[in-house]
Amino acid sequence: MVRVNASGLHYKELNAMVRELLDRGEREIEIHDVCGQRYIGAGLSVKDAVIKVYGTPGNDLGAFMNGGQIEVFSNAQDGIGNTANSGTIVIHGDCGDITGHSMRGGKIYVRGSAGYRVGIHMKSYGENFPIMVIGGFVRDFLAEYMAGGLLIVLGLEKDEGGNIVGNFVGTGMHGGTLYIRGNVEEHQLGKEVKIQKAGRSDLERIRLYIEEFCKYFGFDPDEITSGAFLKLEPYTHRPYGKLYAY
Repeated sequence: MVRVNASGLHYKELNAMVRELLDRGEREIEIHDVCGQRYIGAGLSVKDAVIKVYGTPGNDLGAFMNGGQIEVFSNAQDGIGNTANSGTIVIHGDCGDITGHSMRGGKIYVRGSAGYRVGIHMKSYGENFPIMVIGGFVRDFLAEYMAGGLLIVLGLEKDEGGNIVGNFVGTGMHGGTLYIRGNVEEHQLGKEVKIQKAGRSDLERIRLYIEEFCKYFGFDPDEITSGAFLKLEPYTHRPYGKLYAY
């Protein structure tokens, strides 16, 4: 294990150091005193690499990841896992906006809550299938234009109004599946998404990812899965098809 002190380092310098360590064969790197440095782990392609971040990383943590694991022992900013293809990102605090933007594969686990437009443009690509589990609440425009993958919101924390999700859930959604543990009102939904109670087969489908979430953060999977889940899916895979038809 190699320890890097990021205090006072420009993000380009820090990321160059991390790439050099990986090229030398190091497979476990701890980065301490992180304060807003961007692009940590961006393009990470070493399958058995583990990067542990202590402090608050800046935008686009793990962008374009192709493997490995990044674990943050604090909060993280916007754009986590942007266009990731594979690998795992674990956040022990909260995260910002556009988490999982356009991610095509891999997994993101967030212990706390997340900001706006979480899962925007999330999609499956080839054999890649993205998974995201948020422990707390999520702000407006959850799963906006979502086209594939699986997104789970557990509602272990609620926002100031007692909500698990904000408004405009699933706006433009045309693929993938969203599971929410708790209650969502019809007025919170985008017009492109339909809602129903999750059945036994749904709970079996998401159980593995909830167990992984609990392994990272110390929750009881039986207690979480005993709650009622809602399942949200799009009405159609081409919600705007008629706009371009002649």
